Amino acid sequence: MKRLPDTELEVMKALWASGPDTPRAALDHALADFQWSPNTINTYLNRLADKGFVSVRREGKSNRYTPLVSREDYLAFDSRMVLSRLYGSSPRNFVAALAKGGLEQKDLEDLRDRGLLTEAELSAARVPEGAPIDYAALYESREALLRRAFSRLGGAEAQSVRDFAAANPWLGEYALYRALKARFGQTAWFDWPDKDLLNHDPAALAAARQELAEDIAFHQAVQFWFFSQWKALKDHANGLGVRIIGDLPIYVSLDSADVWSERREFLLDKAGRPSRVAGVPPDYFSEEGQLWGNPLYDWAYHKKTGYAWWIQRVRHALGIYDLLRIDHFRGFDTYWAIPATSTTARTGKWENGPGMELFDTLEAALGKLPIIAEDLGELFPSVRKLLADSTFPGMKVLQFAFGGGDNEYLPHNHVKNGVVYPGTHDNTTLTDWWENGASEKEKATAAAYLHLTSCKPTAKEVAAVKTAAARTALLRAALGSVADRAIIPMYDWLGLGAEAHLNTPGKLGGNWAWRAKAGFDSKALAAQIKAECAVYCRCNADVQNVKELAI
Repeated sequence: MKRLPDTELEVMKALWASGPDTPRAALDHALADFQWSPNTINTYLNRLADKGFVSVRREGKSNRYTPLVSREDYLAFDSRMVLSRLYGSSPRNFVAALAKGGLEQKDLEDLRDRGLLTEAELSAARVPEGAPIDYAALYESREALLRRAFSRLGGAEAQSVRDFAAANPWLGEYALYRALKARFGQTAWFDWPDKDLLNHDPAALAAARQELAEDIAFHQAVQFWFFSQWKALKDHANGLGVRIIGDLPIYVSLDSADVWSERREFLLDKAGRPSRVAGVPPDYFSEEGQLWGNPLYDWAYHKKTGYAWWIQRVRHALGIYDLLRIDHFRGFDTYWAIPATSTTARTGKWENGPGMELFDTLEAALGKLPIIAEDLGELFPSVRKLLADSTFPGMKVLQFAFGGGDNEYLPHNHVKNGVVYPGTHDNTTLTDWWENGASEKEKATAAAYLHLTSCKPTAKEVAAVKTAAARTALLRAALGSVADRAIIPMYDWLGLGAEAHLNTPGKLGGNWAWRAKAGFDSKALAAQIKAECAVYCRCNADVQNVKELAI
């Protein structure tokens, strides 16, 4: 098989879309936007036939064409070629390249390649490499560029946006919500001065759709661009045997299209305000608990509707990711309900969630669910039963393991159907944990358990343990676990400190800003990761052919 030029690839795309035995007239119609002459299309078809990509069958005075190479097989081949040429045949290097400083520009470069932005416009918006992500600045610069790209939208691209909107009913409500938010100065929907729009009155919405048609179309275009780019990335990754794990938060934001358009699904008053909100009681991360502020679900209503909203949500998520990590799994058993007027999570109380009924309903509708359960926090026996009944793998976090006693997070207590992490995105890095986060008791316990000191180390022995040695021992403990999956954050492979801490629970602002600096994906690091994984048989054929990337 040979890699196709872009022109011949466009012909193949049209044939893949049409299927076998495509009449020539139908093919010409599918390629009309390119304004190629019949002779030009003949040339491309003859070349494809010579390369073994297409078969030709004569019928009367016309030909019919059938693709001999599937779209999936070609994408897999093309992905391997790109990977080999640019990333030394390493999926890790490919992912690393996406994570480097230029990531923020990839989507804009795609719009340039579509003829919607110029290189000069792109250059003016470039983000310095190595700097933390400034979301406010990105929002301001991106909005202007995306508006400019939208102003140039037309022809086949505009039709693709319309087709995407028609195929995704959720997009109409979302785009209208975004347009209305802009109209009202980005005010939260429950504070909109127009009560008819606030309350989702059909007549008011119809008038708004006419009035805000252009802004609605803009937001539809942005979503089309995003999902097109994401699909290309996912197809490329999947073609290399890389599966993507995505996070599905249990709750959604109060000021969101979800809540505005589906108020019945949530516990809200007539004004759209919650009387109780989500959070968790005092825990490892906070003595006051965590006051999230998300609206709670009206589980009785969800049950009445056969959990239709959840079926739709999970189906959509499984179209984006290959596996789902469901955040705050214990909230499906019992959830912490806090009075909306409270300033602390301490005032909450436990209430009953849907339990196994929800997951039975989801599996009946969607089949076996590829879910990882985030089963952290205060785990009642009923939560553990829910996890067991679901058969979902749970999570073990090593930074929770060394507080004393026969802790369930200690590696010798792990189970095969599980996922082990040195730390999650909520934890700090291993380097920072060892140097600043772990108590003296935790460090002594970890040092003894990991064979870094004697079984009963003195304070002096513990103090003598180098941070790099502790980090390596913890990484090896994760890789050596019996858990089916071990997820190691890149910042822990790099040995970074507090500067790479991704998220602090309960903290507003400053989160998710770290990004790897250019050049982090060295051959030496790749060799180290491969060697460490090989020791614990995590580089066998089965694992190599099914790699996973957590997002």
